[in-house]
Amino acid sequence: MISDGASGAALSTERAEAVLFEEAARLDARAFDAWLELFTDDAIYWLPMGVEDPAREPSLIFDDRARMEERVFRLMDTAAHAQLPPSRTQHDITNVRVVETTADWARVACHLVVHEVRIGDPSQVGLGDVRSFPGRCEYVLRHGAEGQWLIAEKTVRLLARELPQYNLTFIV
Repeated sequence: MISDGASGAALSTERAEAVLFEEAARLDARAFDAWLELFTDDAIYWLPMGVEDPAREPSLIFDDRARMEERVFRLMDTAAHAQLPPSRTQHDITNVRVVETTADWARVACHLVVHEVRIGDPSQVGLGDVRSFPGRCEYVLRHGAEGQWLIAEKTVRLLARELPQYNLTFIV
């Protein structure tokens, strides 16, 4: 767990990078239960399609904490055909900026490219092709009970979010 050692410390760019890099490492290792530990109990994970209001527009993904846990359960404990074989991912994070911070929370922005492949017979649709999903992320981080920084909101605006997205069953 990423900790500053004491609650009340404003977030530095280095600490923000540590949180985001840890999240990426856990996703790429398919350590999804450990990934969930990085989020607050009231967390939101959102991939908007266009307009910035999930109440008025459909989203690619709009998960609260319960839906995030359900997503992990489906990936790890059910036979999801869209994840047979499972995706291998590489999350590349750059341009991390602490946009705003107080002693209790921070808004962080970064660029993200997720590379994804499902290994298998390339003559079968969806297998053997490396796909890339570039986008811009915004995080809201808050101090947890033990002083660690936790993710309260993760918003990923894919550059091609208005276009059809084939099989987004992995975690972006």
